[in-house]
Amino acid sequence: MLNTRAHTLTLITPMNSLHRILVIATAPALLFSSAERVTAQPSTVILVRHAEKALEPANDPLLSEAGTRRALDLAAALTGARVGSVITTQFERTQATGRPVAKSIGQTPIVVRAGGGAPAHAEAVAAAVKARPAGEVVLVVGHSNTVPAIIAALGGPKLPDLCDGQYSALFVLELASTGPARLIQAKYGSPDPENSWDCARTMR
Repeated sequence: MLNTRAHTLTLITPMNSLHRILVIATAPALLFSSAERVTAQPSTVILVRHAEKALEPANDPLLSEAGTRRALDLAAALTGARVGSVITTQFERTQATGRPVAKSIGQTPIVVRAGGGAPAHAEAVAAAVKARPAGEVVLVVGHSNTVPAIIAALGGPKLPDLCDGQYSALFVLELASTGPARLIQAKYGSPDPENSWDCARTMR
């Protein structure tokens, strides 16, 4: 049940239920009048961490086989979610994670370069999100320390950094013209290894 004070709902859900959640959560994107479209911001932001990465190249690793499967699972999970744009960093692991979704909607990902610390990057991503057309659904692919920072920069709750082994988390942030955003937390793709969410909060 939704905690209306915290504006946060946590869901551990199979893929078919996740699809229904996303369709419901992104439905407000269809409700803007033409006048509202002039000033309103994107209605929904979907955020994920990049998928599992390989060990090489060390400075900018590719996705592993499991990560490639997860990227395809993400595209499948977002079918029907009406994603209009994809935002990634300059790193291959975020771009490869968002690429199947971007390809499915015929768009080139928007790259917001990471650097200068998570708070500065989060503000830059939040600005890029708010610059998108009114009512659009935006997918953001980030890193374990930037996804929570971006959620906070967009008006959502403050969350701890994701764990190093935590890849299945998916966040749906419903933006509001006034007041706090509403956050729905879910999972997608293959389950993370047991105890992978129990960690010292360090960034990768």
